[in-house]
Amino acid sequence: MTTSIEPTQDLTELRGWLTDRVAFYLEIPVEQIEPDVKLVEYGLESVYALALCGDAEDEFGIELEPTLAWDYPTVDALAGLLAEKLAEQA
Repeated sequence: MTTSIEPTQDLTELRGWLTDRVAFYLEIPVEQIEPDVKLVEYGLESVYALALCGDAEDEFGIELEPTLAWDYPTVDALAGLLAEKLAEQA
């Protein structure tokens, strides 16, 4: 699968993609997701954290650890990791 976000695109777009996915799994409006709040504080369960990891792997064509949401517990932290991985891939 090809990604809709190019490796050179900025963190804002990665944050937006992640926020959309988290809001989808939590079934809450995107506007309620703050990029610096831990995902567990929103109630993100482990099954959805694993699904988020799989979504990111599929979307960006990169391999990620299944502990992604625990190792990088906020949208900001996740976006930083994705940016780093995409830069390595470029």
